[in-house]
Amino acid sequence: MQRVSEVRGKLGFRMWVEVEGKECREGGHTRAHPRTHAHAHAHTHTHCAFQLPRVFKWDFSTTTFVPAQQTAVSMALLLVLLLCIAADPGSAVLLTDMDFGGVPLWINRLAGEPSVLSLHGRMDRAWLRATNPQACPQQCDCPIQWPTALYCDQRGLERIPDSPSNGTQFLFLQRNNISSLSSTSLANLTDLRWLILDHNQLQNVELGRAGLHNLTRLCYLFANHNHLKSVPRSLPTGLQQLRLAHNHISSISAGTFDKLHNLTVLLLQGNRLQTITGGRLGGLLSMSLLDLSNNSFSTVPKNLPPSVQQLYLSGNSLSRLDDDSFMGFLNLKYLRLSHCGLQKIKPKVFNFTSLVELDLSYNKLTSIPAVPTTLQYLYLEANQIQEFNVTSFCRAVGPLSYSRLRVLRLDGNQMSYQKLPPDWMFCLRVLESIYI
Repeated sequence: MQRVSEVRGKLGFRMWVEVEGKECREGGHTRAHPRTHAHAHAHTHTHCAFQLPRVFKWDFSTTTFVPAQQTAVSMALLLVLLLCIAADPGSAVLLTDMDFGGVPLWINRLAGEPSVLSLHGRMDRAWLRATNPQACPQQCDCPIQWPTALYCDQRGLERIPDSPSNGTQFLFLQRNNISSLSSTSLANLTDLRWLILDHNQLQNVELGRAGLHNLTRLCYLFANHNHLKSVPRSLPTGLQQLRLAHNHISSISAGTFDKLHNLTVLLLQGNRLQTITGGRLGGLLSMSLLDLSNNSFSTVPKNLPPSVQQLYLSGNSLSRLDDDSFMGFLNLKYLRLSHCGLQKIKPKVFNFTSLVELDLSYNKLTSIPAVPTTLQYLYLEANQIQEFNVTSFCRAVGPLSYSRLRVLRLDGNQMSYQKLPPDWMFCLRVLESIYI
């Protein structure tokens, strides 16, 4: 188990590169938010920012990352990164740790959406002002190629700059010291679509006074790494992504999400939630990605949106899973339950055919749980498993009765290839990779 942890640590790098007009981010900390990952409409996007934890390929039909043994892709990205560093070592360092809550941000260049990479330290400010005749706040950058974007990140600001253009659609304010937002500071930004407030000093009372509900065109609100104690209320009804990772959130008020019917991505990982009272997530009819990792749940929360396709619960204290833990999830495809201290899993927990990827790594399981034959990726590394049970994958074996599993990780357990039963290949006949 120690060996696996050491390998994971060595792979824990992050990078941003631009390849053939695409912004791509590679990271080795966790699996892709199929960390998706995402979460926007793949067929309309021409520019992407994404994470690749080990080696992944893009599945356009599900807009999510799927593990695969495509080493050429990873090597190509790494080569581009090395070339960038060789050409300008300083700029490569400045692009690290821009994760926007750990989930990639799709960019639609055809719609005029700007680069998500910070301009701070990358472009000469005097040149930016000389080439753009439009008025620009002194503390910010206004590149002429993105006339509706305002880059005010990493400036040590304590408040939103005065007189931002009322045509501003994309406002980058991450990594400042902003502790309050007044209603007047956002009053003129009626066209605002993105508001990025990661890594500031915001608290709930300040967000409540900001008049966010008046920003009727706002689609993305990011406030990761602040000091929020609850999910802000009176949010714009057209919001599509709400990212509040790594705050101090311990409660969700009734009615908070009742009118957010368009919300597809909700990031709440790294907070202090212990329970979600029934109905608190009501209204989330379009929810696709819900990240509740690294909170204080002792059981799987009930009454979660049934439309969820990607559910992340890693890092909670879930010692067991009951048969009804995931009942009602008809579209759930990607489920992460690593680092939960799991010891016991009932036989029918994963009895739904929509599941594509299941992560149960770094737990205390002593046996392989029963999984659906339709599952394609199963991660069980770093547990305490001692034997290989074919019946966990195939209740019966025949011409049409076999597992569709493609990748199986069992490394870091108490197993060896010699312990595999002789008939395992009849069940796992389409398996591409197995790690023991």
